[in-house]
Amino acid sequence: MASDLLLILICVILQSIGQLSLKHGMGAAGPISSASSPIRKVIFSFLNPFVLVGFLLFFGASILWLVVLSRVDVSWAFPMVSLSYVLVVISSRFLLKEDAGPARLVGTLVICIGVFFVSLSG
Repeated sequence: MASDLLLILICVILQSIGQLSLKHGMGAAGPISSASSPIRKVIFSFLNPFVLVGFLLFFGASILWLVVLSRVDVSWAFPMVSLSYVLVVISSRFLLKEDAGPARLVGTLVICIGVFFVSLSG
């Protein structure tokens, strides 16, 4: 059980770092809009090292997630993935200097409470 929880937490961390990496890479690439040749912009974005790392982290998390799903109920494991929301909100505030106002923080707290209750049922 503890090793399953550790695997889930590693998935959450990989996904969170992947999300932050994608955001950082896309910040360098700039906004994608229909007026600025979106296909060309998306292809250019894939060449950004942070975008590539983000996708690799998501791929690694997906492989690890398959291990998790082979061992535990998805109805118990999947709600734990929502902890990535918490990590991303907090990390984006400090690393990306994004605004995390009261509504986001309260919403994040509600997610934490929900994950706590789901974890009790495991």
